[in-house]
Amino acid sequence: MAITAGMVKELREMTGAGMMDCKKALTETNGNMDEAAEFLRKNGQAKAEKKAGRIAAEGLCDVIVEGTNAAIVEVNSETDFVAKNEDFKAFVHDVAKQALSTTAADMDAFMAEPWAADSGKTVKDALTDKVAVIGENLTIRRFEKVSVENGCIVDYVHGGGRIGVLVSAACASQSDEVREALKNIAMQIAALNPKYISDADVDADYIEHEKEILRAQIDNDPKEAAKPDKVKEGMIKGRINKQLKEICLLDQVYVKAEDGKQSVAKYLEQVSKAAGDTITIQKFIRFETGEGLEKKNENFAEEVAKQMQ
Repeated sequence: MAITAGMVKELREMTGAGMMDCKKALTETNGNMDEAAEFLRKNGQAKAEKKAGRIAAEGLCDVIVEGTNAAIVEVNSETDFVAKNEDFKAFVHDVAKQALSTTAADMDAFMAEPWAADSGKTVKDALTDKVAVIGENLTIRRFEKVSVENGCIVDYVHGGGRIGVLVSAACASQSDEVREALKNIAMQIAALNPKYISDADVDADYIEHEKEILRAQIDNDPKEAAKPDKVKEGMIKGRINKQLKEICLLDQVYVKAEDGKQSVAKYLEQVSKAAGDTITIQKFIRFETGEGLEKKNENFAEEVAKQMQ
């Protein structure tokens, strides 16, 4: 069967694959469009396997909120150039929509479930196809869902997707005042990266571990080691309290505080009083692209030169 330019164009639009790859696929399958798409998919899987060992530590975080339900995801790429690609951005948003409706409890189950954007594929299939089209190793690293019964959820995305935040709070209304306050809290979380909502959430073992470290530091300092035990315990308590103010959201200094002293807790009290409501933070999630991942050191000019050879 003769392969026409129109057939190649149609297959390319369907799959996003290269023109010559589409022509070859159509030739191999005698012009059958569905079989050609499957041929490209299989070929794409082979390409994806070759790329799977490469470090993917760039990428995007995305959030989606629908009423009282929300989801946040992180999808990684090898380079920040791909992270700015509109096709990649659209894929990440589709992953966020998938996460919002998923019943999966872990990543393995998530990757195995039907891909909402195309029921003929799994999430893993969709990822593999996107690797073939974009030409880099991509990974769906993590997702998390948030729901609230009597309250609201707000989202905040910083740096074009470098950091994503979700905040859920119990409140009587979803007034503009309340939502603005929660958006400010989400920005606070993005900027200062707290680990807990309040000191009540901090594990006792963590506190004890930190105290042991501080005692060792004091004992290793001749001047401090010579002080009475009561004084040393007071020093430890003071340093622990200072550390908790840095890692506990409600104890942090509110970044927009006019006096530079107001805590987040006091800010929420202020807004609650003005709005005639009681705002209680229930949960927050903060994803930062590539955090904890080893990033590859590359000479981009050399990489481009290699591609052109």
